[in-house]
Amino acid sequence: MAKSETIERGKVRPAAVAGRFYPSDPTELRNLINMLLAQVPPATGPGPKALIVLHAGYLYSGPIAASAYAQLVTARDQIQRIVLLGPSHYVAVKGLATSSAEAFATPLGVVLVDVEAVRQARTLPQVRELDEAHEQEHSIEVQLPFLQTVLGDFTLVPLAVGDATPEEVGEVLDTLWGGP
Repeated sequence: MAKSETIERGKVRPAAVAGRFYPSDPTELRNLINMLLAQVPPATGPGPKALIVLHAGYLYSGPIAASAYAQLVTARDQIQRIVLLGPSHYVAVKGLATSSAEAFATPLGVVLVDVEAVRQARTLPQVRELDEAHEQEHSIEVQLPFLQTVLGDFTLVPLAVGDATPEEVGEVLDTLWGGP
């Protein structure tokens, strides 16, 4: 079981599915993502406010994920925070679970967590900190290398979703929605 470790910034959630869901070698991973993105027509117009993206291994979901993430290219310099919701596959979660990690690692580097936004989300009764929900979870992790490739600097609000109503999820999004 993967455990978070401490680095200069603080607690980092290590990549748990690199080498299984996507390549663990940074060069191979970057080349694969760039190849997948190159097969997608260029984005036009403003970037979307939200995306729904598959979360399987890149062998299965890579081309579709690339078609979604390519839509963010035109908004690359505007996007500062990603609120990433993924289903909790391995740990039962009542509501939504945040992580105590201050960063999430992938073979392409670390993505800093927006700790202030996480604190804000945790003021809601349906959101709690539960590291176990993130330790082996792939639904959020597999999105990060695409985001690291397509976007500039951004921060992350990782939320594992369990037994939550659409209204509870909507309230979290309304709380964190900010900006165009």
